[in-house]
Amino acid sequence: MNSLPCPQCGSSHSKKNGHTHYGKQNYQCLHCGRQFVEDSQRIDQATKALIKKLLLERIPLRGICRVLSLSREWLPSFIAEVYDELPDDLFVQPPHHTTGHVRGLRLAEEADEMWSFVGRKANKQWVWVAIDTETKQVIAFCVGDRSRRSARKLWQRIPGAYREHAIFYTDAWEAYKEVIPAAQHRICAKSTGHTNIIERFNCTLRQRVSRLVRDALSFSKKLTNHIGAIKYFICHYNQAVIAHA
Repeated sequence: MNSLPCPQCGSSHSKKNGHTHYGKQNYQCLHCGRQFVEDSQRIDQATKALIKKLLLERIPLRGICRVLSLSREWLPSFIAEVYDELPDDLFVQPPHHTTGHVRGLRLAEEADEMWSFVGRKANKQWVWVAIDTETKQVIAFCVGDRSRRSARKLWQRIPGAYREHAIFYTDAWEAYKEVIPAAQHRICAKSTGHTNIIERFNCTLRQRVSRLVRDALSFSKKLTNHIGAIKYFICHYNQAVIAHA
């Protein structure tokens, strides 16, 4: 029996439970079952809250470790927990009206500006985003290739009220034509201004998520972390939009 406090429930009743991948002693709380290592005891809630704020800025993970004197082994595991807690609905507030057309919804995938890579530059990943231009909320996103399969994945993640009633504005990429119903689809050029809002969001996303910055050393080694970082920023972006509505 050990007296290390559990980082989840605070119970001082824990037992040794093998070792981690890095050879550190692992413990398990006898009250809630949470597993943890001794290093996690020195990271207080204030520091964890600060880490969550820093993840919203264009700061590499090694930079966060250096500034806050954190273990490079502990930080990725904590971030994985943060990403796992994110809701699939991205904190989207659905439109109040469900009949007639949802005015102003514009969908665009700026493929020429929003590609990134995971692990190596040959493994390109494209960010597909849908935004409600009336509320400025990001209503859906996905990461994948530029095929119809990715377009369909994005379409399936868009809330039903939008898929049933909204008008979608996109560029002329063929994948959209095969997925979005023709009656709800409007193809437009950049010069029309119909995609200005989503282009601005793409710029914000690239400036705030270091993994998306071109010609930089920051990149994701795992696709799950790549998607998690984008989802984390979008969730907080939506919360900020709702708070200022």
